[in-house]
Amino acid sequence: MLRIAIVTGSTRPGRNNETVANWVYSISKERKDAEFELVDIANYKLPLLDEAMPPVFGQYAHEHTKAWSEKIDSFDAYVFVTPEYNHSTSAALKNAIDYLYREWNNKVAGFVSYGGHAGGARAIEHLRLIIAEVMVATVRASVLLSLFTDFENFRIFKPNPQHEKELHALLDQIVAWGGALKALRQQEAEEAAMA
Repeated sequence: MLRIAIVTGSTRPGRNNETVANWVYSISKERKDAEFELVDIANYKLPLLDEAMPPVFGQYAHEHTKAWSEKIDSFDAYVFVTPEYNHSTSAALKNAIDYLYREWNNKVAGFVSYGGHAGGARAIEHLRLIIAEVMVATVRASVLLSLFTDFENFRIFKPNPQHEKELHALLDQIVAWGGALKALRQQEAEEAAMA
């Protein structure tokens, strides 16, 4: 069965991100077609990239990087829950992605975003470019949440019921692509073992 991480995208004190990620997780874990786990980047306390070697080498010196690597490597797919800060994703999420390379390769991701007028769409646009470089495929479906209509006073999360359907469409695509890419990774591993 596929393992899918719901990854928080903010470490900001008092963040809305945790509530949104918990909403995604609570809906996703009702499904029977994959295993889901909430992964909070705040728990890994990743400083601004502090590894001397580029992540493509996989030679990590710090325990926080090793723990992050082990966790991310254990999944087949990801749902990134991102805020939109200044027309992009958060620096914390970008930093967490930049720590690793091989652990992301040939997997799939989808996005749940929240923000002002565009519902975090610009954060998703930037994330698609960022994770393409670490060889992550992205699904088309996404969930865009507005701070104006899906939050009360910009703080209390009250999503429109339509977003649950959107989330299931996103997860359907992730499960389909995740299965195909898992088969690809297994084939590559078998070929490497025979070489």
